[in-house]
Amino acid sequence: MRQFPLEMHQVAPGRVVEWRLRSTAAAEPDGPGDTAGRKASFNQDKHFTVAEESRAADDPVASWIAVTFEVAGRLDEPALAQALLAFVQRHEVLRCAFRRLAGELACEPFSPAELALEAEYVGSFETSELLRGFLVERFTRSIDTLSWPLFTMGAVLREDSATVYLAFDHIVCDGMSMPIVVHEVLTAYESLCRGEAGELPTVAPSYLDFADEQRRRYLSIDARDERLDYWKEFIARGGEFFPRFPLDLGVEPGRMYPIVNEASVLLDAGEAEVFEKTCLTVGGKPFMGVLASVAVCLREAGGPGVYRGLMPVSERGREGWADSVGWFVNTMPIEFDVSPGRDFAQVMAAVRAGFSEMIGHIDVPFVRAWELLAPQEFAARSWPYPVNFFSYIDMRKCQGAERHEEWRPATHVWSARANGACSWFQRDADGLHMNSLYVDTAAARRTMGDFQEALRLTVQEIARSGGFRRPVALTAPRRPVGTPLDVAAFARRG
Repeated sequence: MRQFPLEMHQVAPGRVVEWRLRSTAAAEPDGPGDTAGRKASFNQDKHFTVAEESRAADDPVASWIAVTFEVAGRLDEPALAQALLAFVQRHEVLRCAFRRLAGELACEPFSPAELALEAEYVGSFETSELLRGFLVERFTRSIDTLSWPLFTMGAVLREDSATVYLAFDHIVCDGMSMPIVVHEVLTAYESLCRGEAGELPTVAPSYLDFADEQRRRYLSIDARDERLDYWKEFIARGGEFFPRFPLDLGVEPGRMYPIVNEASVLLDAGEAEVFEKTCLTVGGKPFMGVLASVAVCLREAGGPGVYRGLMPVSERGREGWADSVGWFVNTMPIEFDVSPGRDFAQVMAAVRAGFSEMIGHIDVPFVRAWELLAPQEFAARSWPYPVNFFSYIDMRKCQGAERHEEWRPATHVWSARANGACSWFQRDADGLHMNSLYVDTAAARRTMGDFQEALRLTVQEIARSGGFRRPVALTAPRRPVGTPLDVAAFARRG
């Protein structure tokens, strides 16, 4: 399972059916109800606030997270509808409508019993190109942070197979939720097709409980709280709350840009195995090896000898939320020495030390630290400038990974505009992959194209020789970013 642009997905054409979620209650949730006391998490509140302010300024933001997966054989439409409904009923955050109550963002969940799905035939598409265009437009048009429901569900039906899709607003999920979606929907579907009862509990641990606990612990803290000392020291050394992306992207202050969304393969399956063993040999983990490689490439391209960046960290393992859908992500600053002349083992030791220090101070939610320590920037609708950001997920460790070859799941992210660059790295059974979203400027295309190629050469060199045996070059021949050959080659691998 990997993440790449929906435009790169080779979805076979077919007949499209969608299932619309509706409430069977007498009225929509426009009053406090019995659960008015449930409050959103800090991530959700900031996300919703940005959507409100953007709408008020007639400058609406748009983004979504989607997952697609395959069903072999002729689709049993009633069984899939039942599996989808059970999935929504199981996760309370998916049943929520959000609204302001006395200035705070309240989560008002529907009762599972009052939800129903209605099937709707959308149309038939004769080519993959037309189908992909429809899906991109459909997700963009249907996902609205300020409107319920906050996701869309459908399938592309063919005589001998189907492609199922679900697209979500970020307010109800994160990237690690996508494997849960695939596993739960397909497990329930297959059980129903066999005439068996579902294997999953009726209700999963709720993200709303996580949000309640988070707010109780951190809403009352102020900027003097000692739990913010790690952040304060990070800011003092760098001079800013947000660590800057150190390469030129050609952006103007205060301006947002259309994005480039692209993906590539860094290592094949065999190379990734060798890369992992090399990292373990020097006392590190594969994600540390990728981060070390990123830091070296940024430095060789003109960045500083100290890597400073933001890194999302999952909070699912802290209280048993492993099987729950929600936005269980904290974002933390990480810093380590990547001075010239250090070999792979030395850089890895620095990454390991920096990561250990970061994990030791992971308590305070990112949004709360942002609000307390950079209040002027917190008032803005976006990060203030291009920020150095690194994310890594090993999809082989996700729920249902043993069947990913059969189900062929894929994650797709999209955003209308940005003012910087974000890169996500995924490891799966087929290798190591990279997905980047960045501003569509001439400078950014050059910079990110060179950076991606340098990073590919670096991780391949580590797999071949066990370290940084030769200087990282940013002038190696490469195909132009986003060429049809790149798209076709990537699609064939997945």
